[in-house]
Amino acid sequence: MELDNEQQVQQAVHALTDLLENGQDDDFMTEFMTLHDFEKGQVYASFSKNIREVAWRVMDDETLATVFDNLEGDAEEVVDLLQEVPPQKGANILVEMFADNEADLFQAMPARLASTYLALMPDREAQEIRNLIKYEDQTAGALMATEYLAVAAGSVVKDVLAQVKKQAEEAESIIYVYVVDEKHRLVGIVSLRDLLTHPDEMTIESITNTRVISVKAGDDQKEVAQVVADYNFFAIPVTDDDQHLLGIITVDDIVDVIDEEAVEEYSGLAAVDVSDTDDSPWHSALKRMPWFLALLVLGLISVALVASFEHTIRQAPILAAFIMVIAGIAGNAGTQSLALAVRHFGSSTDKSFWKNLISELLSSFVLAILAGVVLFGFVFLWQDNEGLALAVALSATVAILLSALLAYLVPAALRKVNLDPALVNGPLVQTVVDWAAILVYFGIATSMLNEFIGK
Repeated sequence: MELDNEQQVQQAVHALTDLLENGQDDDFMTEFMTLHDFEKGQVYASFSKNIREVAWRVMDDETLATVFDNLEGDAEEVVDLLQEVPPQKGANILVEMFADNEADLFQAMPARLASTYLALMPDREAQEIRNLIKYEDQTAGALMATEYLAVAAGSVVKDVLAQVKKQAEEAESIIYVYVVDEKHRLVGIVSLRDLLTHPDEMTIESITNTRVISVKAGDDQKEVAQVVADYNFFAIPVTDDDQHLLGIITVDDIVDVIDEEAVEEYSGLAAVDVSDTDDSPWHSALKRMPWFLALLVLGLISVALVASFEHTIRQAPILAAFIMVIAGIAGNAGTQSLALAVRHFGSSTDKSFWKNLISELLSSFVLAILAGVVLFGFVFLWQDNEGLALAVALSATVAILLSALLAYLVPAALRKVNLDPALVNGPLVQTVVDWAAILVYFGIATSMLNEFIGK
């Protein structure tokens, strides 16, 4: 039976721990280096603190950089692990890491700790980090790596291949080679395949693709991810406004962005941080409590709205039986429309806002008519009251359409004021839709009382 990843990691942790405890440092390094880079990060993080203190003394800076490049979890947690080693060794590890991962850690550090590491690093590397951490979080600049393959226009294939071999170990990706002019402006891209399949003496210009798809350093990471997904790139160059090549974003970072955005949107829709799967019950409850209490208070407003129609309910008590049905079906429709709206605003699409809105309203109209017909038939057969059946069916139809409209317009309004549409969460929308459904239901029922009272 094949072991899953977690079991394999735990087996490796136990075996490597035994080697360190028995003083078999060379055997430890031999076994550790057989692990995949991703597993190295997992295993190192799974060591006890005492074992990590032995492990980092055995490993060289380059190996530790690979470990820290592949550590999962929040950047703050990785910084805590980095602080277990002496400051100078920590600075050496940071220098050996890929620049984008290094920048993530610096952005997560307290200012004093970041200053300490920068002071211990060579001036050139320290300046590169200062240049990277100036970019806002969740932008292309904050995401990019500065280890890439760039060659001068005018080179020949043979010389470029020699450069690729020389720089390949340090570059984050060697799939693409970027051609730059004397001012380091991006003029084209050559794939590694093109280099390997053309004669050595051929000039690089003759095989360069000059139709460059790039992103700006200030572009939002969601837009960058969409471009990479649309074009199926393995990496995309990042430039400034004058087309100077600043760095590259590789597909593994894009996968992280897509996962991060998906978690963020799902967390918004659920009103809970779904990324914290390992939280203790108490900590999880504390974090969810503010929204929980807020929604409880908002729910009491629904009670007040129902109470305001006490006179109507007193005249036709049967109306109370359908409150939950009307509010529930409108809330479900609103949550579905909200999910589609957030998805639409979170990705590029050729459709205009109005075209998407009309499309969603048409879909909701079909569902609303279906719900109305089903409710009319059920109520009529149950109560043998055509007026009551019509009031309930009409209320459901209008409530569904109104909830779809609200769920689509609220994220649009947030986007207009430069706020993330994912800030609107499902429970909040469902509560607001409940209010609208209650008002619609009792408004229609009150106006049609004479149609079904006493029948």
